[in-house]
Amino acid sequence: MLLIIVMDNLNTHKLASLYEAFAPEEARRLAERFEVHYTPKHGYWLNMAEIEIGVMSKQCLSRRISTKGEIAYKVKAWTCVRNSANLTVDWRVTTDDARIKLKRLYSKI
Repeated sequence: MLLIIVMDNLNTHKLASLYEAFAPEEARRLAERFEVHYTPKHGYWLNMAEIEIGVMSKQCLSRRISTKGEIAYKVKAWTCVRNSANLTVDWRVTTDDARIKLKRLYSKI
C-alpha cells in the first residue's frame, strides 16, 4: 500500500532521513511505500490545510456516515465542488497585529 505524506521543506524532511533511523533494508522498504508531497517553501500552508479540514468537517462530515466507501464518496464530491469554486483564504491579520500578538518573537526596533 502506497502512503502519501505531506511534508514541509525542512532540510531534515527527506526520505534519506529514514537511513539515519533504520537499517538500510528497512529504510528502503519504507521509502518505497511513501509518496512525498512537499508544501510550498513560503506561506501559511499549514493554516490553510487546517482551515480546509475544518470546513470539510462542518460541511461534509458532520453527520453519521456508516461506511468507509460512503465517506470516500462524500469527501470526493465535496472536494470537486470546493475546488471548482476556486476559493481562497482571506487573511485578516495584519503585520502590526502579528507584532503585537507575537511580540516575544520579534526583535525590538
